[in-house]
Amino acid sequence: MMRNPVFLAPTDDAGTGKPKSYSLNAAMIDDAQAGQAQHYADHFGQPGYDDPTCMYISQRYDGYTDENQETWTTLFDRQMQYLADNASNVWLSGAKAINLRRDHIPDLSEINSRLGPLTGWASRAVPGYVPAQGFFACIGRREFPTTIVIRPKDSIDYLPEPDIFHDIFGHVPLHADPVFADFLQTYGQAALTTNDESHTERLARLFWFTVEFGLIREDGRLKIYGSGLISSPGESRHALESPEVDRRPFDLDRVCDTAFEIDHYQPILYVLESFEQLRDAMNTYAQRLLKMADETPLSNTSS
Repeated sequence: MMRNPVFLAPTDDAGTGKPKSYSLNAAMIDDAQAGQAQHYADHFGQPGYDDPTCMYISQRYDGYTDENQETWTTLFDRQMQYLADNASNVWLSGAKAINLRRDHIPDLSEINSRLGPLTGWASRAVPGYVPAQGFFACIGRREFPTTIVIRPKDSIDYLPEPDIFHDIFGHVPLHADPVFADFLQTYGQAALTTNDESHTERLARLFWFTVEFGLIREDGRLKIYGSGLISSPGESRHALESPEVDRRPFDLDRVCDTAFEIDHYQPILYVLESFEQLRDAMNTYAQRLLKMADETPLSNTSS
């Protein structure tokens, strides 16, 4: 089961607080460019740290090993066998639109050449964990911070932090859909308007129960679209098949009031009737936050 890249920062065993890498190709993010970008991400929002592009790095595609490529193909084949019948039609159409393939790890430049003309979105390589404010700033400009390393074979079923399979396979196909693309950008822009901890928590829950672990009703039955479900063989089946899951109709305020836990399969999931429902609910929430911001100006977060 994958973890939310926005609101969870895994730490290493030594307890230093720095993200621990589980990737076989960690050398791809072990250079000066990556170090500088990660430093910028860690300080985003402080004085002099307000340009999201400074968190981005080159993909360095030649750094992927044969074993990395095999891991991608194994994950792709195993998931597509299930997703062909059980993933949202919107996700399946998006995967086709960006030419998501089984035979190699995606080159972000190729993905973006197809994605940009569709919705204006792009995937931008980052060296690791991007804290919440930096993440919001990126998606508010239709740029998705994308982890470029991939899990090792001995962690193929579980990784406590995002990798390129989770980010590209799980997330990016939905960015090709104009309705979902609008929702996600509005989410990022709305999140940047508040420094109220209660609203930050509510937005985290909204992201968790939609972008990461969302279900949708299509063709008269439930299908999956959340990236945590799309990219996890065990969790995807559990979400649709387990009698222990409480599958609730989507309601924005109820979603935002529901706490989530990250260390086991999800016992509660929310079901959309359409992505328009999600977009419209997000627009309503954004207007609420903007009204609050107008009434109570934000304190200077850079001080």
